[in-house]
Amino acid sequence: MNLPDNIEDLKLIVLKLLEENQQLKVRIKELEMQLNSNSHNSSKPPSTDGFKKKTILPKIKYDKKGGQKGHKGNTLKKIINPDIIEQIPLIICPDCGGDLSQIQKVVSEARQVFDLPEPKLLVTEYRNEKCTCPNCQAVKFSSFPQFVNAPVQYGNGVKTFAVLLNVVYKIPLKKIKQLFSDLYKYPINEATIISASEICFQNLETTEKNIGQHLLQSSTAHFDETGFRVNGKNNWLHAVTNSLFTYLYVHINRGKKALESTKSLIGQFTGWAIHDCWSSYFNFSNVKHAICGAHLLRELQGLIENGSLWAKEFQTFLLEIYQSKKEKPNETNSQWNIQYDTICEKANQEEPPPIITGKRGKYKRSKGRNLLNRLINHKDAVLAFSIYPEVPFTNNQAERDIRPTKLKQKVSGCFRTFHGAEIYARIEGYVSTLRKNQYNIFKELYDTFMSKNFNFEILT
Repeated sequence: MNLPDNIEDLKLIVLKLLEENQQLKVRIKELEMQLNSNSHNSSKPPSTDGFKKKTILPKIKYDKKGGQKGHKGNTLKKIINPDIIEQIPLIICPDCGGDLSQIQKVVSEARQVFDLPEPKLLVTEYRNEKCTCPNCQAVKFSSFPQFVNAPVQYGNGVKTFAVLLNVVYKIPLKKIKQLFSDLYKYPINEATIISASEICFQNLETTEKNIGQHLLQSSTAHFDETGFRVNGKNNWLHAVTNSLFTYLYVHINRGKKALESTKSLIGQFTGWAIHDCWSSYFNFSNVKHAICGAHLLRELQGLIENGSLWAKEFQTFLLEIYQSKKEKPNETNSQWNIQYDTICEKANQEEPPPIITGKRGKYKRSKGRNLLNRLINHKDAVLAFSIYPEVPFTNNQAERDIRPTKLKQKVSGCFRTFHGAEIYARIEGYVSTLRKNQYNIFKELYDTFMSKNFNFEILT
């Protein structure tokens, strides 16, 4: 490269190189952040961390290992009426060999063994009757039960078990077929499992609406969404949940179109909506917004690892409020507002200003600048947990309720049809609700095949 002799031209070259150098530094920093990102400092899922798993919130330190005080155990306990009683006879004295057969004995101790019987299908044969009516001389037949509609078929117990295995326990259809063959010597047809899921889906329509109504009436609800592969294309599973109810629905979009669709609940909800900072949620003014603190802590951690001073101060600030609210849920501190603004002012000085890129003059902002803008614009939503006791610090409830979906896709792959995804979402939401309320899942799902709509009114 030939350098010009003119000093002014040299100055222009130096200025250009300095500008390019600054841009390269920003780009290198971005690439380093991507390379070092994990679930602890970004939105990446914990499954990408391998064996190095951390938690963003401080853990409670216990004095000893094992079950803690107040923990409800699941130890086996004796039942009053066992199914089988095996009397152990005492006929000969183990010491001297004396005859004890005629001696009256009493039970000294009873021990119970909980075991599985040999698996087999119970076959019930229904036989109808016919005769000639003496009055009209017509041949009449007794009617089979409504659910017996074929010469040979699987019963509702088999259908319930198959749906549980496929939807709740994420086992692929071929594996279920193999399992039935191994256990019962009857390889259930894949079409039978699909048909059973369809019947369950149709019969749960009213129950799903009932779950949705309970969520709309609650003071707090958690909202989240996750990618959902259907027929090789990306769709989205949306969740609306609380500690008692789970409502799931599938949509081809993530944002505005999905949230404004007839399946969505947020347009009718008037309580506290806990969510991440996804901008589409803020289009709804009918709800009171609260941002997930765990998401913020992860973003701040990513900035801290790249040398941000204000991020460290803000993370400490959030954790102090979190700890304070755990100890005294109903107390607030007027200084939190002032401290919040002070840190944001420091951040405004520390973060680089936006850079104009491209012919259209589009602004490019650093991750720190983008986070700062959100903290300033949504201050009330960030601090909502510090003022209102009913607002939690995190959106973990929704994240826990959509996590089974990721497991489902890792085990079984994507859904073949959109309707198949809808079937999964409705049944998974129903089972999640049953589990939260400690109902017997098999019994209630079995009743679904008997067209019994479960009403959760009694739970509130």
